[in-house]
Amino acid sequence: MMSTNALRSRFIEYFKANEHRFVASSSLVPASDPTLLFTNAGMVPFKDVFLGRDPRDYSRAVSAQRCVRAGGKHNDLENVGYTARHHTFFEMLGNFSFGDYFKREAIHFAWGFLTGELGLPVDRLWVTVYEDDAEAEAIWKDEIGIPEARLARIGAKDNFWQMGDTGPCGPCSEIFYDHGDHVWGGPPGTPEEDGDRFVEIWNLVFMQYDRQPDGTMVDLPKPSIDTGMGLERIAAVLQGTHDNYGIDVFQTLMAAAAEAVGIEGEPSEAQLPSLKVVADHIRATAFLIADGVMPSNEGRGYVLRRIMRRAIRHGYKLGATGTFFYKLVAPLDTLMGEAYPELAGAREQIERVVAQEEQRFAETLSSGMKILEESIAALAGTEIAGETVFKLYDTYGFPVDLTNDVARERGLTLDEAGFEREMSAQRERARAASQFGADYHARLDDVGEATEFLGYSELSAKAAVVSVLVEGAPAASLAADAEGVVVLDRTPFYGESGGQLGDTGSIRGDGFVFEVTDTQKQSGVFLHFGRVVEGEARAGLAVTATVDERRRHDIELNHTATHLLHAALRDTLGSHVQQKGSMVAPDRLRFDFSHFESVTPEQLATIEAQVNDKIRENIEGRIYERSYDDAVAEGATAFFGEKYGSVVRVVRFGDYSVELCGGTHAPSTGALGFVKITEERGVSAGNRRLEAVSGSHALSWIQQIIDRQARVATQLKAAPSELEDKLDRMLERVSGLEKQLEAANQKLAASQGADLAGQAVAIGRANLVVQRMDGADRKTLRDTVDALKNKLDNAIVVLGAAADGKIALIAGVADEVKTHVPAGELVNHVAGQVGGKGGGRPDMAQAGGSEPAHLDAALDSVADWVRERLS
Repeated sequence: MMSTNALRSRFIEYFKANEHRFVASSSLVPASDPTLLFTNAGMVPFKDVFLGRDPRDYSRAVSAQRCVRAGGKHNDLENVGYTARHHTFFEMLGNFSFGDYFKREAIHFAWGFLTGELGLPVDRLWVTVYEDDAEAEAIWKDEIGIPEARLARIGAKDNFWQMGDTGPCGPCSEIFYDHGDHVWGGPPGTPEEDGDRFVEIWNLVFMQYDRQPDGTMVDLPKPSIDTGMGLERIAAVLQGTHDNYGIDVFQTLMAAAAEAVGIEGEPSEAQLPSLKVVADHIRATAFLIADGVMPSNEGRGYVLRRIMRRAIRHGYKLGATGTFFYKLVAPLDTLMGEAYPELAGAREQIERVVAQEEQRFAETLSSGMKILEESIAALAGTEIAGETVFKLYDTYGFPVDLTNDVARERGLTLDEAGFEREMSAQRERARAASQFGADYHARLDDVGEATEFLGYSELSAKAAVVSVLVEGAPAASLAADAEGVVVLDRTPFYGESGGQLGDTGSIRGDGFVFEVTDTQKQSGVFLHFGRVVEGEARAGLAVTATVDERRRHDIELNHTATHLLHAALRDTLGSHVQQKGSMVAPDRLRFDFSHFESVTPEQLATIEAQVNDKIRENIEGRIYERSYDDAVAEGATAFFGEKYGSVVRVVRFGDYSVELCGGTHAPSTGALGFVKITEERGVSAGNRRLEAVSGSHALSWIQQIIDRQARVATQLKAAPSELEDKLDRMLERVSGLEKQLEAANQKLAASQGADLAGQAVAIGRANLVVQRMDGADRKTLRDTVDALKNKLDNAIVVLGAAADGKIALIAGVADEVKTHVPAGELVNHVAGQVGGKGGGRPDMAQAGGSEPAHLDAALDSVADWVRERLS
């Protein structure tokens, strides 16, 4: 039996022997592709190559690409565990031609691998072609020898691929494997094609046409090939099973999952779906975290959290009593770490992240399941209300697919329409609260070719105006005092990217001045935002574009500082640290990075000291171009969210910092002067943020601290060197005074309790005390309530205090009467009349308010309210 690892290697070596360049799997987070949540197909890393935007130094490629389908348009999450071939994470084997070979070679390569390398029986292989693709059909029949009986002509729905509504597209040819008549299902193109007997194992896409906006097809100048073969599917074929979960990888992970949750012996049929879920989801979880995604409540992080929580809940169903999911990272690393070294490198970090998420989810699951169980118990029919599903999702963080899983197990359904109504209402609320700028990107086809960027070596350059934009739309001209966008044929202005802010400066011509306030870059076009100070901007105008040199210099210092901080963070905290975003401005920098716990003051001091050591070494900066593979082999670190072509720009400061970066930088580390970290904090689960300053701005920051210290010293009548001792003495004195005050308040509360007890009013079997106590703090109010409850039988107490326009309310109710008069309802009865609200336990609750003028009337209403409850 050929293992999955051996099969992957065999595929890669076969195509390498046929002159294909092996391209390592790219990240599950698509670089600079806002149309995709995750890399969901093998061709995703090559999209711009097919579109001609990313020239490579090779025309044939082979890859084993990690993919995830668990969010957005391609979402298989809810089917995982209940079918034979749905996964959240899978590997796509693919071979590609970028204008090199076409249909004949692609078909022969595929057939040769399946029948020659793998030895699959020819009579088990079936083929489909697009119904109008006579060329491919002829190759299959005349050259390969596929008989008519095992070839199906399929329509565009299944056998015509396109990248979008316009652009590259073409017919497909699919290869199917027949598992045998002991498995139900029919050949492709028949009513029974959705069965498990005939399984598609390879899809050959013949990228042949360019679809125009009017729907017409134009032949591509360089027809290309994109193929995809699911590793799990072909492994199932070779290992003699029609169920992907029967292959070696999943069998090993399912056995590890069974051990982790405490299953002894062979799992039952009822346990298998949950074991499949856990085994599938650990792969998606581990690889997403390895690629820098952290569980959170939005975007990719939210999808990761859904995957993790679904797996954890299924673990609980199997009998897990504590954290278990993180224990599967080690066996996964053993299975796949050799093929994917990034998994092995991040193993400890993945385990930490998963274990912490398990602990968090234990609380969510407990509260969410309680509400769900109560809703199910109260059902009159078999449908869970959409409002309930939305409340679980929105308020308790309980994923919809978990609710759906529980419903499926109980034979129930979800009110999906009701849930969508609630979601739509929420989206509208969010949309109403947002502000959107002009959509320049949609109109860039009208403003000319990509701008030539000169700003790495020049800060002033001759150029010509290509076009102008007003409110995002092309315009004939831009008059004096008008704001808009100027597009040049060439520019020294850096367009915002990689976290570095865009340049400012001026564009001047004959009788013309345009003040540039920002520069953005979209699809290679540089957009110079600003205002016409003099004259008129129009296409064809000859100008000189000049960058604000001082501002650019300060930005360069801070950008270099981010590189040094990145290296120091990885050196101090561990190699799991990855950049998660940055902002490089002239006066400060912000650097986000992956790390699942606070950075200690000692660690921050080490990081800052290391960076400043490198500054004092005055390491010369070197910037040069390399192939992507060579740069990574040199140890270069790629930045989060950036997209890299086959040739990349390397920014190196000795052996300390080597990054792939398109930004501008200081000539040497010594130019930074020094770097001061000004803040470190968390920004989301698993992500931290550093803020820092460098150069003259760091000096100014330090000077401000010294000035502030001097002012405080003057106020405290102490020398700056005596401040710490002075503050210690003051704090000690304040602490003593607070203790005296607390003792006095307790004494006051006890005496007031005794006095107020005599004012109690009997209402039925209860004793009611209602009193206004202006000036008392909340602790005094609580202590007084406790004193009254101790002195009175069946006490009901409401106390209020007003100060500085605010109201504090406390309600206390004895256990004997709290069922009829819950303290939370009682305090809210009062709070609602004084512009406030509150809550708490049935025996003790508190609230606030903002309308002191209504407090007396609100307190006077308590007796009637209590009397009505006790009648």
